[in-house]
Amino acid sequence: MVYIPNIYNIEYHFVWASKYRYQVLKGDVGLRVRELIRQTCEHLEIEILKGVVSKVHVHLLVSAPPNWSVSNIMKRLKGRSSTKLFQEYPELKKRYWGQHFWARGYFCVTAGELTEQMVSEYLSHHFERKDENNFDVE
Repeated sequence: MVYIPNIYNIEYHFVWASKYRYQVLKGDVGLRVRELIRQTCEHLEIEILKGVVSKVHVHLLVSAPPNWSVSNIMKRLKGRSSTKLFQEYPELKKRYWGQHFWARGYFCVTAGELTEQMVSEYLSHHFERKDENNFDVE
């Protein structure tokens, strides 16, 4: 019997924001958010194609396997990062007294070839590039 691997090209562009649009995703917190998202995506076998952590929101272009729904991906990304941030940065608990770090909801669109190019160009020009990786912090 010959094993044929799963082949897929499912790409999503996600955008989600901090609760109340507080500008907390900068400095150490922004870097930690990026690392937590990278770890979670790696665990879920989701490839990050491009990403930006801005002061109030996150843009993420990913290639995800078909066994992960959009809602489950966001549940994992927002849930794990929120829990870890509250554990590691106690000062965030004062600002977010309800233990909700992220705003409700998110934006998601599937990315076809043309849309992927448009999203990638948008993220590339979103801010001035500081280093040579594909997932930056403003």
